[in-house]
Amino acid sequence: MTQPLVRFNHFSLSFASEQGRVRAVQDLSFEVRGGQTVGIVGESGCGKSVTAMSLMGLLPPRSASIDGGEILFQGRDVLTLRGRERAALRGNQMAMIFQEPMTALNPVLTIGEQLVEPLILHRGESPKKAWALGTEMLTSVGLARAESLMSSYPHQLSGGMLQRVMIAMALSCQPALLIADEPTTALDVTVQAQILRLLREQAQRHAMALMLITHDLGVIAQMTERVVVMYAGRIVEQGTTAEVLRNPLHPYTQGLIAAKPQPGERRRRLYSIPGQVPDLAALPPYCAFYARCERATERCRAGVPPLIGDERQVACFWSGPAALAAGATHVSD
Repeated sequence: MTQPLVRFNHFSLSFASEQGRVRAVQDLSFEVRGGQTVGIVGESGCGKSVTAMSLMGLLPPRSASIDGGEILFQGRDVLTLRGRERAALRGNQMAMIFQEPMTALNPVLTIGEQLVEPLILHRGESPKKAWALGTEMLTSVGLARAESLMSSYPHQLSGGMLQRVMIAMALSCQPALLIADEPTTALDVTVQAQILRLLREQAQRHAMALMLITHDLGVIAQMTERVVVMYAGRIVEQGTTAEVLRNPLHPYTQGLIAAKPQPGERRRRLYSIPGQVPDLAALPPYCAFYARCERATERCRAGVPPLIGDERQVACFWSGPAALAAGATHVSD
């Protein structure tokens, strides 16, 4: 098999805080292959965005601490690269679409000034050629009057238009990897569908890998080939999207799917996972989902369940490969 484009290998990260070290990501291992679309799903505070920003090198160095592992991009450990080497990758070989385009763009610079910067910096284009290419990129993402938009400021555009500008900027240098962090959260339903379709088309056109971060399982089902489910900074389940959604093994994944409304289905009350995500500064020395899990027993307090399996992995003492390894009896629904 070919070498993965991106590989997180037992990666752990924490932040300094007044309450002590916050263990944002622990023992993270997954990969993204060239041209593949991988979804990362979980509730807010599970470590999804931190994972992406670790790869991009966008975390504050004074508070963020790498506690172990490595992040390989095209075979190189990006955690060992110096500032200029990391910056040469950012916006060039890897790019990111942020959750809030209004805050991601500089309000005092025109769209054109911000769009031509990566073309000049990474591809060495002249300002005139970069301006022409930037205009073409805006047209390619479905924006009309591209020449006029190049001279506009962010506050003059709608949320959907700004998100398209962010996509154009991210794609301008034709990166090998595009990270989309909740790209449709602030958009209405109609625009969401347009943006997702645009991302899928652009990924196919440029043979580009896509790492999609979201809490929406509908988006995961529509867009991705593989899915990584995170909870409290750890991966609790991963596999092909079809397998995970059709037969979820971890109780947390089962809860996420049960909480999603089904068209045409009538319920007196929509299911919700009880409780809240635990404080990452005070995680228990056992399964972090214990307090919210309807299957939890004293066995679950014996330690942190390992992530076990090959293509399909789950970290639970009572479900899937982990149960077999522990000699436990599988508990069916």
